[in-house]
Amino acid sequence: MSRARRARRIAASAAYGGGIGFAGLGAAGLVSYGLLKFEARLARAAIGKPFDASPDDTNLYGAGFGEPIQLVVLGDSLAAGLGADNRFQTLGGVLATGVAALAGRPVQLTNVAEVGAESPWLDAQVVRALAAVPTPDVALISVGGNDVTHGLDRAVSVRHLQEAVRALRASGAEVVVGTCPDLGTIDPLPQPLRTLAKHWSRDLAAAQTVAVVEAGGRTVSLGDLLRPDFISAPDHMFSVDGFHPSPAGYARASAALLPTVCAALGLWASELDRKPDRLRGERIGPVAVTAERAVREPGTEVSGTAVHGRGHGPRGRWAVLLRRRRPDGPPESDRDDDGEEEYADAAASPATTAPIRDVPDQDGQHHAARKPQT
Repeated sequence: MSRARRARRIAASAAYGGGIGFAGLGAAGLVSYGLLKFEARLARAAIGKPFDASPDDTNLYGAGFGEPIQLVVLGDSLAAGLGADNRFQTLGGVLATGVAALAGRPVQLTNVAEVGAESPWLDAQVVRALAAVPTPDVALISVGGNDVTHGLDRAVSVRHLQEAVRALRASGAEVVVGTCPDLGTIDPLPQPLRTLAKHWSRDLAAAQTVAVVEAGGRTVSLGDLLRPDFISAPDHMFSVDGFHPSPAGYARASAALLPTVCAALGLWASELDRKPDRLRGERIGPVAVTAERAVREPGTEVSGTAVHGRGHGPRGRWAVLLRRRRPDGPPESDRDDDGEEEYADAAASPATTAPIRDVPDQDGQHHAARKPQT
């Protein structure tokens, strides 16, 4: 079964309140599941707890005129900034500083992420975030790594993420989700756990993308974003535990997320109606197929779009894949894991594409990009 089909299956199960469960794993899957949990316990013991806590980065960043842009951050230790030395080095701190510089306005960051969080923890995090900031401008979520290492049912994981995105969108916030990183790049994870974690985390990231886009959010594929630098300089890109990013690692992840956060806030007017550039590997297709491609190309953004005025096609929701940052290498093949041709039913010519900001909400109404206040 291709990753795109698995993503559709997981997301559909999440939408209807079910789970893949043990029955859906098969004999080989059950062995992999048991091995994953056993090896994960060994890895967590080897990693230990070299940090007392993550930096408290809830604060005001930047300066300028106007009311502060309200940024809320939710998720796990990556969102909390575990491994960073101070608040300016965390994922939220770097993003808040970057947004403030580009907007010419201060940014109020409110971080409710928790070390060790799994996707079901998002329920309480959303409540705390909206209690502190009832109408955030943009929300960033990064979650999924603990779901994989703890063996959480992926449909359950995706359902809680989708509910969090819907709740935040209902508050008026734009939502950007950094999908589950590729855990196959983490050195403390022994084999065969590392290979299993790679496949499980990539499948989860694809399913997250489907669910988030369906809920009206955007995703950025974190994937194996740190892999090139991890191979050449692991001591520089990862913290002392070899598992969480170092300040340099957070800077690299933030560089992938910042363009999408700025686009969501409407800070780059020229980007609002930009059509996909096929020469850069950008294109429109069914959301599950687009999600599968994004998993293999870290740093890419996926959001909902319309073709000929329609948000859905024969194979589900239309989505657009964009590269808002220059890729580190050439795009991969346009075929998925099992050789299924991608974008087979997507419109191939520019005339068939709609502006990428033409994204319907849950109730079918279309919304325009949020403009920064002056």
